[in-house]
Amino acid sequence: MKTIKVGVIGVGYLGRFHAQKYAAMAHVDLVGVADTDPEQAKRVAQECDTQAFGDYRQLLTKVDAVSIVVPTSLHHQVTRACLEQPVDVMVEKPFTTTLAEADELIALAEERQRILQVGHLERFNPAVIAMQPLLNHPLFIEAHRISVFKDRGTDVDVVLDLMIHDIDIILSMVNAPIKTIHTVGAPVITPLTDIANARLIFENGCTANVTVSRISMDNMRRMRIFQPGKYLSVDFGKKEVMSIELEKESNSPIPQPNIKKHGFSNQDSLELELTDFIANVTTRSRPQVSGVEGRRALDVALQVVEQISSNKARVQELLAAEGSPWPVGTGL
Repeated sequence: MKTIKVGVIGVGYLGRFHAQKYAAMAHVDLVGVADTDPEQAKRVAQECDTQAFGDYRQLLTKVDAVSIVVPTSLHHQVTRACLEQPVDVMVEKPFTTTLAEADELIALAEERQRILQVGHLERFNPAVIAMQPLLNHPLFIEAHRISVFKDRGTDVDVVLDLMIHDIDIILSMVNAPIKTIHTVGAPVITPLTDIANARLIFENGCTANVTVSRISMDNMRRMRIFQPGKYLSVDFGKKEVMSIELEKESNSPIPQPNIKKHGFSNQDSLELELTDFIANVTTRSRPQVSGVEGRRALDVALQVVEQISSNKARVQELLAAEGSPWPVGTGL
């Protein structure tokens, strides 16, 4: 089997884990890591027994593939440079900041015949994998993704930071276009939206209600799916799915609940994702979360962001008219 030469661009909190996973993989040679912070690049390079680079472009002539784990605002610039080399790319979510940037990268990857995979990590959560064969026709989906406040990830609002995970999963399980979107959201600690809710109504009648917050006292990542004959409860944190369906028993006129648990709690989502990326690079296979799927989730997320922004502008006008000293969007 061919050894794939890999690099990691951006080795902060998450990029460091990418480097560690690659360093431990068979048939993968972690050639180097790059970061604008030379000391951080050196630390991670020493941990992973590889070379540190201050400029990621020096790494591109030495590798077959890269993980791009830089701030979202740099995704387009760095991904484009890699694809032009040409190098296969795993870029963290959200894919880009605009749909035009996403379209350009998708076209470039196709032109250069490069693998372009978007890092929607929850697609590789063992609970999501275990859920797939249990789905038939979701009618109502309820998702909650709340977390305690962390400094990282605040370069984008909570929709692009957290909600986009659930948007991507929901779009992958509901085979229908979205009919309408209804949203509400507000900034609380940062100048950007920190808490939000979106109600997605699909053409086939399915409705998804998605709530996210990054200013909570606890962490919770759960989804409930109601469909004909079966109810699924997904716990992303525990990597577990509970399915409940009513079954008739011969000795009882009343259907009884049949409860089963599914999941693979000992599996690591990031390791599964990066192993999948290397497999796609090796076999030249289309990723299940390619640029197309990354763009699709981004499209819906940006619609949510725009709608919240529009609502926020109306609230600001109302507060100004009432003489309120607390304008929306100050982070106060």
